[in-house]
Order: sequence, then C-alpha cells, then structure tokens
Amino acid sequence: MDFEEYKRRYYANPQPAPRYSFQGIAGLAIYIEEYEAAIRFYTDVLGPPGYVEGENTHGWRIGDAWLTVFPAKAGAPANVDVTLMLDSPAAAEALQAAFLAAGATGQPPSDQLMYEPLRYCGITDPFGTQILIVARLGD
Repeated sequence: MDFEEYKRRYYANPQPAPRYSFQGIAGLAIYIEEYEAAIRFYTDVLGPPGYVEGENTHGWRIGDAWLTVFPAKAGAPANVDVTLMLDSPAAAEALQAAFLAAGATGQPPSDQLMYEPLRYCGITDPFGTQILIVARLGD
C-alpha cells in the first residue's frame, strides 16, 4: 500500500482538535533494577550522561528531551517501548549497531508505515527495555 492510501485508511479526516497545547515530550524515565549495569550500558552506547544528580539520577539529552535512568526496586520497564527518532536511516542503523555491540538484541532493520514511512531498527536492552530506533524514509 502506498502512503496516500495508508493515510486515507488510517488517519481521521478531519483530524480532531488537540485538547491541550502540547509542546512535545520533555523526557522519559526508565527504572532498572540492575542500575549500575544499566548506567554502564547506556554510557557505552550514548556516551557520558549530560546530567548526573547524586548516585541515582543519570540523564542523556535526546533531541529536546531527556532519557533518564533511575534505580528500580524490582525489574525493568515492561509493556512500553522507547522510540528514538534519528535524522537518517543510516544514523538509525548506526545507533542500532552500537546498541547491539554493547549487548542488546534486535531484529534486522526494516521499512514500515507507522504514521509515516519509517526505517525501523528495534532493539531490546539487556534489562528488557524495548527501544525502537526510527528514521523517516525519503520519497
């Protein structure tokens, strides 16, 4: 199915008016029981955190938002995925490769229609967090 047919099939027309004046998502926090290992893993992939407050708050700037890792009493995030938008399919694949090299698991990249044409590069971190790395596909 082409993108125009996809939009006709799945997008409300007209679009509903937003109820609030959102500016975006300011950040996402994930809570991981194996905290020290998680900090090492995310530092290996993303570099040093841009924000550290005490021993239990580490944050990385992701575009205009923050990805913050906190210690959890039990387990790791479940029933949610973190979606990271990159500026090109090549950049998405490079980030996926970095996650995989650091110990994540994942599927081969694929092209998908989800709101728009995207390159999907999904991974699961060693703690069970699902991360979907995406980039817009050209016309």
